[in-house]
Amino acid sequence: MKRYWLLFSQAVTILVAAYFVVATLQPGWLQRGAISGGAGISLIEAPPSAGSQPAAGSFSAAARKAAPAVVSITTSKEVRNPRSNDPWFQFFFGDQGPQSQTGLGSGVIVSPDGYILTNNHVVEGADEIEVALTDGRHARATVIGTDPDTDLAVLKVQLDKLPVIVLGDSDKLAVGDQVLAIGNPFGVGQTVTSGIVSALGRSHLGINTFENFIQTDAAINPGNSGGALVDVNGNLMGINTAIYSRSGGSMGIGFAIPVSTAKQVLEGIVRDGQVTRGWIGVEPNELSPELAQTFGVQATQGVIITGVLQGGPAAQAGIRPGDVILQVAGKPTDNVSQLLTTVAALPPGKAANFELQRGDKQMTLSVVPGTRPRTQQRR
Repeated sequence: MKRYWLLFSQAVTILVAAYFVVATLQPGWLQRGAISGGAGISLIEAPPSAGSQPAAGSFSAAARKAAPAVVSITTSKEVRNPRSNDPWFQFFFGDQGPQSQTGLGSGVIVSPDGYILTNNHVVEGADEIEVALTDGRHARATVIGTDPDTDLAVLKVQLDKLPVIVLGDSDKLAVGDQVLAIGNPFGVGQTVTSGIVSALGRSHLGINTFENFIQTDAAINPGNSGGALVDVNGNLMGINTAIYSRSGGSMGIGFAIPVSTAKQVLEGIVRDGQVTRGWIGVEPNELSPELAQTFGVQATQGVIITGVLQGGPAAQAGIRPGDVILQVAGKPTDNVSQLLTTVAALPPGKAANFELQRGDKQMTLSVVPGTRPRTQQRR
């Protein structure tokens, strides 16, 4: 019995000695798998992740791919008080010179040559435009061209080794697809938010002349304008443009211009210095039973023409007020937005067939579109 007790005491002594040695030399061995909280609570610690693979459902790969090509844009312009030349104003307030006004926005590098897509309202009227990249570089940007009808602008910077975003196919987007919004909201720095495509083809918002917005619930705030809307692969799907908000912050309703539209504007501005669109000189309206009765037309779909510019392409082709346009160049025109977009895509000077209904008869007229007059910029 005494021999067993001696063996037991020696084993315990060895274990205690080993414990003190480990606790002194390698205390981390004893803390692996658990840490002690400030109140003496033992917490389970996750084991180190093996490798650098993102967790399931993570968008980190898409963000890493797209984010370097999204830039912050700072604009400045001199603004004078419109009453600064008034003698009475000068008597009471003195001679006030022009004051500098700054603005913030975002942009997307789309070409190694330094071309950047952003919103027209971000750079409109700016005297100076500065672009900041995520790698810390800054550069002055020049405006290559603007397109107020779609609220897009093309800038250019003179820098080398630029990160470039990959253009996706916005025509393949579907409601429910996951997307990321990348930009510089409120000037806090580059921010990535996630959401889904809430709707497609949004129009009648009164934002642009040509509206075909992607609606998303990804958080978009002031400063995000001109930033990127990308898919889960990091490919550009749209240019973030506007939000619906009563408070000035995100309410889960944001709008982006599809990259298909942005690409057309980019190519037109770089190639010709402006976007050339077709135009026929009509005043279109949504077809309603009241308008159909007023003009005596028996049609249930299409776009009704309530006014025709004298001497314009439509008038020369024989289109009259009261005609309902059903198709343009084989494409249906169910609403005013579709008609404007389809006509704008027609090459000026090249005849196109317009199918329309006049009274109770359908007919086809050949119309030679002109060049759409350029929208005057706001001052």
